[in-house]
Amino acid sequence: MTTNSSLIIRPAVATDAECVSQLIGSVANRCTISPTGDGAELFYSSISPQAIGCYIADANFLYLVGLRNGKLAGVVAVRDARHLFHLFVAPACQYQGIGTTLALRAIELSLAASPSEIFTVNASLPSVPFYARLGFRPQGSKIEDKGVAFVPMQLLISVLNTVS
Repeated sequence: MTTNSSLIIRPAVATDAECVSQLIGSVANRCTISPTGDGAELFYSSISPQAIGCYIADANFLYLVGLRNGKLAGVVAVRDARHLFHLFVAPACQYQGIGTTLALRAIELSLAASPSEIFTVNASLPSVPFYARLGFRPQGSKIEDKGVAFVPMQLLISVLNTVS
């Protein structure tokens, strides 16, 4: 368990799945092409409580939650120790460093478990500047697929070591 300026970071457990799903759902429209989510049904099914529970239980995922004052402030997940799969912060907790703290902690834990030279993320369009500040660089232009828009980005771990 990690504490950082009143943020407690711990591994997610099965009973977190419902709250995690609700948090992601509250900001999911930032990932979709249509503000109503039309065409992004696959994405929405992938953030259901059942799907989140499967990620939490899957050994190929590191899933962490960030709690502030006992309430869920953010979540982060890494797949295969090298792909930032989920990073979402509750609207009321945004722009307070929670996303940065969660991302860096997840990358640190993943690298400790399985060293890698590269980390990737499919960044939602509004999150591209955030990831750029962490050292991620675009690996192509915007992709629109199954109702979701994102930019594939990559982080060279040697760059992260000079940024953090």
